[in-house]
Amino acid sequence: MRTAIRFLLALTLLAPATLTLAQPSGELVIALPNDPTALYIANASDVTTIAVTRQLYDGLLWLDETGTLHPGLAERWEISDDSTQYTFYLREGVTFHNGEPFTAEAIVAAWEYGLTPGNEYPQYYSSAESVEALDDYTVRVTTPEPDALFVIDLVEGWFALPPRYLEEVGLEGFQEAPVGTGPFMLEEWLPGDRIVMRAFPDYWNPDEPKVERVVMRVIPDGSTRMAAVQTGEVDIVNRLNVEQATLLESNPNVNVISYPNDRVFYVAFKNLNTGAGTPIEDRLVRQAFNLAINRPGILQALFGGHGQLATGFTAVGNLGYDPELEPWPYDPQRARDLLAEAGYGEGFSIGLTCPADAYTNINEVCLTIQRDLAAVGVDVELEFLTTGKFWSEPNYGSTGPMFVDGWSTPAGEGLPRIEGAHYPGLYYNSWVDDRITAYIEKLSSTIDRDERAALYRELSRFLFDDPPFVYLYTLNIFEATNSRVTGYRPLPTETWYLNQVGVDG
Repeated sequence: MRTAIRFLLALTLLAPATLTLAQPSGELVIALPNDPTALYIANASDVTTIAVTRQLYDGLLWLDETGTLHPGLAERWEISDDSTQYTFYLREGVTFHNGEPFTAEAIVAAWEYGLTPGNEYPQYYSSAESVEALDDYTVRVTTPEPDALFVIDLVEGWFALPPRYLEEVGLEGFQEAPVGTGPFMLEEWLPGDRIVMRAFPDYWNPDEPKVERVVMRVIPDGSTRMAAVQTGEVDIVNRLNVEQATLLESNPNVNVISYPNDRVFYVAFKNLNTGAGTPIEDRLVRQAFNLAINRPGILQALFGGHGQLATGFTAVGNLGYDPELEPWPYDPQRARDLLAEAGYGEGFSIGLTCPADAYTNINEVCLTIQRDLAAVGVDVELEFLTTGKFWSEPNYGSTGPMFVDGWSTPAGEGLPRIEGAHYPGLYYNSWVDDRITAYIEKLSSTIDRDERAALYRELSRFLFDDPPFVYLYTLNIFEATNSRVTGYRPLPTETWYLNQVGVDG
């Protein structure tokens, strides 16, 4: 069991903040739906962890809520004619929370430590062939071939790390007491209870952050989170259901926020580890499951219809989304026929694992799936795991042959989802097929967007006919803030940057 981690940075190491500028003020309290698994970005295993962790760090670039790319620690950059070399010209005068100066070596360190075996997202870093510090403020990154989404890898994973500090404490010590260049620095981490950050007084942008202190409280229960924002105990809550959002709309001290989410929810089939050799390796069985689950009923009953049925890992609004591809219908009789055709007319038993309380109404979704499959003769052994356990092993090794999850991406297209779930050797892949691998490799190296869109449509139809998932739904997201909160703009991935968030009074 992890012990409480307390980390207080000495102000004597830091240069004083400029007195002529407006100083950060006030305390912002955020309710987290689950306990973060790490505070080192390469080990951020879920969206809550990513949202929390990125407040401590800066990347070379960043994406806003509209998908627009902005300079971060790189003030400008150039891409070679063959699209394999990226030269970044770095911001000068930046320091880490411990006073260590930021130079190009910090980007080299991010890449080198990101390649450490066992990290959650090695693909963010392994996509680069070499990283060279040309001088203190110029870094060149080379990829072995054109990579359509390399810039997204940079945004998501390449946060500057302090090389001297890492050499002193090692990666394990860094994960207990992380240091970045971000707008906030870690003050206290009590796993399972709270994370406290405070404004970095020597942050390179003199207008940020706006608040002096951020308290992130772990509150897994949605009703408890709703009550906390109603009473003013917390300032921001996310993952509210429709009923909770409706109730909060009548509170004059609360602002309800709704926005479309780029998270596709699904039931995954595994042909690795616990799924190998089970009936779900049969394409007819997987088609039958897509027909047997009442997805329209789930969307209406549990989410008030506030979402869309999914047809694959390319969501509505993504590059290459195929509007002519109709969702699987709810047809339990056809499902029974397919199971009989596959030789399972008498049914069978199989395990399904659910990440308990990780997403809005996810427990009820899993129970509904269990009931719907029972209606066509499949006995589902349903297991609920804590989020830490659910994502704790490569290839979802802690789960049964099937599991329920959701996958978001800031890329504006489905490749990160498709690659992460299917490319051999990645941490979260659960279904490997040489044909899918070939599509991924072609998508990854196709820079032209129109050509890539055509490939997405082709792959979507293949994954629809030979489904490695039961495609469930995408949802509209509901969050709420105390009316005193200003500047809060969540991203479609349910994450946020708190640089511009303030509190009145």
